[in-house]
Amino acid sequence: MPGTGTKVIGILVADDHPLLREGIAALISKQTDMQLLGEAANGREALEKFRLLRPDVTLMDVQMPDMNGIDALIAIRSECPSAKVIVLTTYAGDALAQRALMAGALAYVLKGSVRKELVDAIRDVYRGRKRVEPEVARELVQHMGEDVLSAREVEVLTLIAGGNSNKQIAATLSITEETAKAHVKSIIGKLEAKDRTHAVTLALTRGIIQLPNQRG
Repeated sequence: MPGTGTKVIGILVADDHPLLREGIAALISKQTDMQLLGEAANGREALEKFRLLRPDVTLMDVQMPDMNGIDALIAIRSECPSAKVIVLTTYAGDALAQRALMAGALAYVLKGSVRKELVDAIRDVYRGRKRVEPEVARELVQHMGEDVLSAREVEVLTLIAGGNSNKQIAATLSITEETAKAHVKSIIGKLEAKDRTHAVTLALTRGIIQLPNQRG
């Protein structure tokens, strides 16, 4: 048990993978200054549990069903601007990290580093400090100042990733095929990709788009 006067950090963990939640629960149980208050398996449940438990620190997976982690983070921060959230993800991509940090996350921890980084990250965030792993920071710096894809271009790129032709993209988005082609050309140019397939690969790596079956 923590010593007299030591504040125990209350933690909520939200991830759709039970094994990861179990691993984090085991890790937290070994810390005398931390207590797991609750768990959630999707973003909507995370929001509900946050309202009920008011944890000191929330651990939020990115890719979850029924409201993803970024949307849940935004919802939590809109209701409680002082909420301290650590985003957990398998992806070191700069675009995903940037979205999370802009949404109000105080830390961005890769799931592969959970055993090594998470406990210190929780303590740092509880004290109000920000924490971004070096691998993620390098990605952010590398792409700083580059042209950002517009919301429409992200839509187009997601459809390309789904195997849609320019004609199918045009029909889906109610635009002309020429406009669809122009968007594809712009996307390839901004990402400095060789072709459509390469653009999708780069976008997935950077977290600009995510496929429905991807785990975050």
